[in-house]
Amino acid sequence: MTAERADARIEDSAGRAAGAASTASGAHSTRELAYPHWFRKSEATHNVARGIMQYGPIARTPLAQIFDLSQGALSRITSDLIYDGVIEEMPAGSVQAGRLPEGFELHESSERRGRPQTALRIREDSHTFIGVNIHDQEITVSQVNAMCRPIGSELTEKIEGTAPEAVTAQIARMVAQCTDASAPKPTAMGVSLGGHIDDDRFVTYAPFLYWDATVDLGALLQEATGIPTKVFNDLDSVLLYECWFGDAIGVSRFAVITIGAGVGYSLSAHGNPIDNPDKSYGLAGHVLIDPEGPRCSAGHIGCSQCLTSDSIAEEYSSIIGHVATFQEFEEDLAANKPQARRLCERTCYRLGVLVATVANLAMPSRVLISGESSFIAKKNRESIRKGIDAFRHSQAAPVEFTIPNFTWRLWSDSAAARAIAAFIS
Repeated sequence: MTAERADARIEDSAGRAAGAASTASGAHSTRELAYPHWFRKSEATHNVARGIMQYGPIARTPLAQIFDLSQGALSRITSDLIYDGVIEEMPAGSVQAGRLPEGFELHESSERRGRPQTALRIREDSHTFIGVNIHDQEITVSQVNAMCRPIGSELTEKIEGTAPEAVTAQIARMVAQCTDASAPKPTAMGVSLGGHIDDDRFVTYAPFLYWDATVDLGALLQEATGIPTKVFNDLDSVLLYECWFGDAIGVSRFAVITIGAGVGYSLSAHGNPIDNPDKSYGLAGHVLIDPEGPRCSAGHIGCSQCLTSDSIAEEYSSIIGHVATFQEFEEDLAANKPQARRLCERTCYRLGVLVATVANLAMPSRVLISGESSFIAKKNRESIRKGIDAFRHSQAAPVEFTIPNFTWRLWSDSAAARAIAAFIS
């Protein structure tokens, strides 16, 4: 992006943000926010487009079987999607390359005739999307294409002010700086944060921002940036990203547990987060995982709050005999100091107990452990497994869990993934 163009975008965005700030809080507005859709056709057509996005590149035969469509119906749908510029055929001879749904078995017809099938894929470079994640003390902004693949570098800044108008102005400026002028203009923007959101726009609860009234963040940012915007819970966004573009493609039931400033939990079924109006209030934050653990601020002994960074810092301070920060614990753990190593072992065991509790009640096929403190889990997988085994029936299937490398870029890209899902729905 040229400096002149960047400056123009920044000035324009900041001006819009200032003009929009007066509507930051209050009752839910009745004004509808315009949001684009890639196409508007039958439910089956939208399902097929989503299937190609999740499982592609994919040939027509498995695609028809996944959605229980005849070859003729599938052919008509894919022809429409090709005509609308949503999908494209790969070069002749290309084959199925994506992951298929868990337990899916392809049934080839011995009577099928004709030329070999080519694989179908989304036209991923035809659209771009902006992702924004607001987390404890920072904002991360990134840009992706229609398959949620990164475009350029992300931008992370400390939050300059927590008032709605200040957050809006800062995000607008960061979006202008982060947008790649050589790529297509952003089609839509997804914003995620830890809290409760109504109608994908109204923030009714945001503990890290200290907002005490409903904030129409979707309208504020759409007005400030000129980009159609939706706002989502951050944990649900990570969950959808993994189901559509990440490690959980095709997994029938999938759970995410996060540890960091708080403890989070979310569950998906067949690629969609299981919805409930109360789920974003941290309902897994006080599950008993260690009857001999520390007491949380609510007075519970050994609840899952002992996995938070503040609780770990407090417990570590008690162990070493002086006040220590979480960063000091992290540094001592990296240096393999015995006290830090033992607390890490205890923390991972407790995490395993939480994983077992989730697995026993929700029965997911896989659990992903994430969050800014998830590096602790990487230090001692064996203790996590011990915690799981201690609270899991010996005849039950082993719990499969993964611990990806944590980056805030993943969380901002996950917000963009929600915007993509809304665009193709």
